[in-house]
Amino acid sequence: MRKIHLFSLLASCLLALTAGAQPRVSLSVDASRPVGEMNPLWAWFGYDEPNYTYMKDGRKLLSEIADLSPVPVYVRAHNLMTTGDGKAAFKWGSTNMYTEDAAGRPVYDWDIIDRIFDTYVDRGMRPLVEVGFMPEALTSKGGPYSHHWQPGDNYNDIYTAWTAPPKDYGKWAELVRQWVLHSIDRYGLDEVNTWYWELWNEPDIAYWSGSAEEYCKLYDYTSEAILSVLPTARVGGPETTNPSSRNAAAFLRTFLDHVTKGTNYVTGRTGSHIDFISFHAKGAPRIVDGHIRMNAGVQLRNIDAGCAIVASYPTLKHLPIIIGESDPEGCAACGMKTNPENGYRNGTVYSSYTAATFARKYELQDRHGVRIEGAVTWAFEFEDQPWFNGFRDLATNGVDEPVLNVFRMFGKMAGQRVAVTGNTCSLDDLLTGSVRERDDVSAIASRSDRSVAVMVWDYHDDDLPHEGGATVDLSVAGIPARDVRVSHYRIDAEHSNSYEVWKAMGEPQQPDRAQYRRLEQAGQLAEYEPARQLRLRKGTFSSTFALPRQGTSLLLIEW
Repeated sequence: MRKIHLFSLLASCLLALTAGAQPRVSLSVDASRPVGEMNPLWAWFGYDEPNYTYMKDGRKLLSEIADLSPVPVYVRAHNLMTTGDGKAAFKWGSTNMYTEDAAGRPVYDWDIIDRIFDTYVDRGMRPLVEVGFMPEALTSKGGPYSHHWQPGDNYNDIYTAWTAPPKDYGKWAELVRQWVLHSIDRYGLDEVNTWYWELWNEPDIAYWSGSAEEYCKLYDYTSEAILSVLPTARVGGPETTNPSSRNAAAFLRTFLDHVTKGTNYVTGRTGSHIDFISFHAKGAPRIVDGHIRMNAGVQLRNIDAGCAIVASYPTLKHLPIIIGESDPEGCAACGMKTNPENGYRNGTVYSSYTAATFARKYELQDRHGVRIEGAVTWAFEFEDQPWFNGFRDLATNGVDEPVLNVFRMFGKMAGQRVAVTGNTCSLDDLLTGSVRERDDVSAIASRSDRSVAVMVWDYHDDDLPHEGGATVDLSVAGIPARDVRVSHYRIDAEHSNSYEVWKAMGEPQQPDRAQYRRLEQAGQLAEYEPARQLRLRKGTFSSTFALPRQGTSLLLIEW
C-alpha cells in the first residue's frame, strides 16, 4: 500500500510540473441527477450576406454546419427581400423577388431566393425566415436604395431606403402571401411547416426608419398574410437589439403590449398572433493595455434582461425565445484591421467564450422559467477575402476556424443536462463582473440513453494565452454501465486550430495544395488523446488533465 501511495504522489507531482504548477480545480458530475433538457439552442446560425449561401465556400461551410448537428440546423439571413442584382457585398445582399412593371403591377421573381433556400433544404437545414427588407418598388422612403459600404466606412452608410415601411401595405401583404405559396409549392407543406417566420431585423435602431407603431402594423399585415396561406406557420418577432438598453427594452415591450392587448391593424380584434419572441444579445470586447479584453458579462446581462421582460408577460411566458443574434459584439463584417479588438475571432478566446456563454444561456432560461429555443450565432464566411482577416466567421477560404469546433462538441451532447459542481465561476459572477478576477474553469454535462458528455473550459476575458490555465480533476458519477469507451476532444493552441497552423506556415495568402489540405485537417475537431476502453468501478469515471487558458475539452463516455 505504501508503494502504491508513493507512486500516486510522484505521478501527481509530475503532472503538476508538466502543467506548470497550475492551480487544481475539482469538477464533479452526477449523471444520475438531471437539471433540465439539453435542448440544442446552439444549432442556429445567421449572416448578413445571403448571396454567399450558394457560393463555393458558402456551400462547403453549410455542409460542415449541417454535418456537425444531430438535429436540423436553423439558418437566418438578412436581405431576403432586398432589390438588386444578386451580387454579394459586405452588409448587403439581394434576391430581386419583387419589382413592378410600368403600370405598377407586381412582378415576382423567385430564382435567387430559391437558390438560397434550396441550399439549406438540400442539407437538411431549415430557414428562420427573416421577412425583410423593403423592396425598392415598395419603399416609402426617397433617396438611395443600395449602398457600397466597406469595413472602416461610417456604419450608418448602410441605412438607405430599404429600411422604410411600405407605401402600400396591401401590396406588401400580397408579396408575403405569394412567397409562402411559392415555398409550399416548391418544398411541400410538411417542410415549410418546420420553418420559423419573423419580421425584420433590429427595428428599434436604424434598420427600421418607421416608428414602433408602424412596425406593429407591418407585423399584423405580415403575420395575417402568412397565416392566410399556412395557418400552422410559426410567426414571431420583433428581433430588437440588446434588451438592457432602455430604447430596445421599450420597443420590445411596445411590441409585446400590442400582440397581447393592442388593436390588430388587419382584423380589428384585440391582439396579434405570435408563436415566438425574438431579441438580440451582444457583448463588448475592447483593447486594454495592448491586449484584447472580452466582456461575457455584457452579453449575458442582455439575455438576462430579455428573459426577464418575456417572463413578465404571463400570457407569453410559455412561448419559445429565439435570440436572433447572440455574439461577443455587433459587427460581423468589421475585421481586426479597422477594429483590432475583433482579432479575438481567429483564435481560442472565441471558442472558450462560446462554450462559457452558451452554457450560461441554459442557466438563464432556467432562472426565469422560460425556454430559449435558439441562440443564433451571427457568423458565417466572407467569400474570397484574405485569410484570417478577423471577420466574425466560422471558416476562412473554406477552412474551419477554432470556434466551429465548439459547435461540433455541442453536437455530441444530448438528452438531459445533469448536475455539475465545482465550477470556479457562477452565473452571478459572470453577470456582475464577467471573468476578470480568476479564470472561469467550469463545465456543462449531459446524459443520453447511451452516453455522458462533459464540456470543460478555461475562459478569461483577457486574451493573454500564456497566463492562466488549470489542472482539472474531473469525476463523473452515476454512469449506468460497467464497460465504457472514453473519447477526449480538445480545442487549444495545438488541437482543432487551423489558425495556429496557418501562422506556423508563415501566414500564406495563397497556400499550396498540401498546405491547404493540412489547414483543412487542422480545422476539424481533434482528439486530445486516443479513445480508450475502460471498466468502471461503481459507475464512476475519473480523469486528471491540464487545461490551458482559453482551452476547451469535451469528454464523451459511451456504452
